[in-house]
Amino acid sequence: MFRFPTLPTHPIILGALFILLGEALLAVMGGIIKHLSDDLSTQQIVFFRNIAGLAMLLPILMKTGLNELKTTRLHWHIMRAVVGLSAMYCYFFVLARMPLAEAFLVKLTSPFFMPIIAYVWLKESIGPNTRWAIIVGFIGVAFILRPGTDSFSYLAVIGLIGAALAALAKVTIRKMGNTESSVAIVFYFGVIATAISAPPAFYAWQPVPESAWGWILLMGAVATLGQLALTRAYRTAPTGRIGIYVYSSVIYGAFMGWLFWNEIPLWTTWLGSALIIAAGLINIRRNKRGAKT
Repeated sequence: MFRFPTLPTHPIILGALFILLGEALLAVMGGIIKHLSDDLSTQQIVFFRNIAGLAMLLPILMKTGLNELKTTRLHWHIMRAVVGLSAMYCYFFVLARMPLAEAFLVKLTSPFFMPIIAYVWLKESIGPNTRWAIIVGFIGVAFILRPGTDSFSYLAVIGLIGAALAALAKVTIRKMGNTESSVAIVFYFGVIATAISAPPAFYAWQPVPESAWGWILLMGAVATLGQLALTRAYRTAPTGRIGIYVYSSVIYGAFMGWLFWNEIPLWTTWLGSALIIAAGLINIRRNKRGAKT
């Protein structure tokens, strides 16, 4: 059975570490998507991302066996795939048309939806530190997105819709995570999302350059590993307690944007990033009883 290495640490800290790893891998995926968008349509990239990711999961299935895929919650897998695929379309569309760092930052609104969805649906409580972290994080993202400027164009609106859908998909993982393995969750998402995304891809088909195939395979690899890491994170700890750590993508996005696309973040981006980091620190402060949150 495929398992991540067991780390002797607190579930909240372990969940945060898996999010940091998952976001780093997905940041690399974002850079690849932006690169491929010069030659391929958004529909093609979504389809290739899903089918390549599914192919990269096959070696893991050969090791774990098909017993890992047994499920009694197929309806939740379908819901998660439909919602997650919708979020993917929104995110890839924005990623192809905005600066890399800006596209990553729009996605950062997802954690603001996650604790609310988890509270309403899963009845997960939101501690005072998490509430303060959300408030500070929201202020930070407001500085980064700069309301009233071009950042809040129709692209940003699409990005916000995608963020809300992504939050719902992640909370769905938490809903079924007590019985479903990480491999099963990722596998069923890949199968269902590939089937649904195939018709739009063929409708918007463009010739695929030979040089693109290697990038497509790499995209599938980092996407699958990143998704496995995030799935493990949300199965390890409550959604509202660790969602704040997706803000690490700010650092990854700013670095990649500067390195490959010569994107220099504005001062508001740096200020917002500082607030977001502060929000993460607030979330791990000791509460009044002395237990780490």
